[in-house]
Amino acid sequence: MDNEKWAFGLTMMVVGMGGTFLTLWVLGLVMDLLKKIFPLVDKDGKQS
Repeated sequence: MDNEKWAFGLTMMVVGMGGTFLTLWVLGLVMDLLKKIFPLVDKDGKQS
């Protein structure tokens, strides 16, 4: 029974970390897309 608990814990850790990195990667893609759609504009009207 003890080995099953370790295996379950390690599986949950790997799946949790993978899901976290996948979510961060998707958010990075969304932020890059939003930067291309809405570029930053200075007060003078010039794009930076």
